[in-house]
Amino acid sequence: MLDKRNFYIDGKWVEPFKPNDFEVINPSNEETCAVVSLGNEEDVNSAVKAAKESFPRWSRVEKKYKISLIKKLYKIYESRWEEMTKSISLEMGAPIDWASSAQTSSGADHIKDFIKRLKDFEFEFEFNKESDNYIAYEPIGVCGLITPWNWPINQISLKVIPALAAGCTMILKPSEIAPLSGMLFAEMLDESGFPPGVFNLVNGDGPGVGTQLSGHPDIDMVSFTGSTRAGKLITKNAADTIKRVCLELGGKGGNIVFEDSHTDAVREGVRNIMSNSGQSCDAPTRMLVQKSIYERAVKEAADE
Repeated sequence: MLDKRNFYIDGKWVEPFKPNDFEVINPSNEETCAVVSLGNEEDVNSAVKAAKESFPRWSRVEKKYKISLIKKLYKIYESRWEEMTKSISLEMGAPIDWASSAQTSSGADHIKDFIKRLKDFEFEFEFNKESDNYIAYEPIGVCGLITPWNWPINQISLKVIPALAAGCTMILKPSEIAPLSGMLFAEMLDESGFPPGVFNLVNGDGPGVGTQLSGHPDIDMVSFTGSTRAGKLITKNAADTIKRVCLELGGKGGNIVFEDSHTDAVREGVRNIMSNSGQSCDAPTRMLVQKSIYERAVKEAADE
């Protein structure tokens, strides 16, 4: 069993202010695979303080330097691929081959893509030749990032890397039931040489840490992926501090299949439902089929 009780704050692994152990369960065998700590207000305040103090310097870092650090992160990620795959397999109960080919690979793909996007991105450019006006993109500030358990490193990389590229500093709260991949990612960021305080990680649940992040006066933006219920609470809690809120909320999509759809549409729809054990926000768990092909669709779905 792994002991993962510490948090990553201001470039160091530190003990929580107050012990509050939480067992991480491997869903494939329902056994405890790790113990983490659930943070509280004091832990969040410490992480936010570090992020706030590091923001003025990080926000002015040249694009070339940020690219060099993210490239180094990508190399480290690839070198620790098996560790990431094992972490995801433990926390999700996913088969090793699926954890590697779908989950671990998604993190690598996003890092690689954001390097390319950052190279091409212009943070300031002339609005037009007829005036002296310019458009400038500036980092928002300190970000609170809250990620789900079903695509852990996928969502972490989708939030952390663009925030780093933009010049933001951050506090990540991964899902408390799938925190291992996020903690390993923190090790990689540390190894890559990102300055202390730029990235911080505090484990915890919604009431203990998520609420503190969404309502904290020194956090400028909160990005959340998860349930609609939690998204509503975060939005309400963030209102008093007028921070930006970015939400990707859960829901189940529907397949719409007409008689002129491509011949494999029903089978593909069923496969997409089953992917990742159906635990995806875009899993199309309903199929609306044109009446003229209904009987065929039922048979194809059952056969698949």
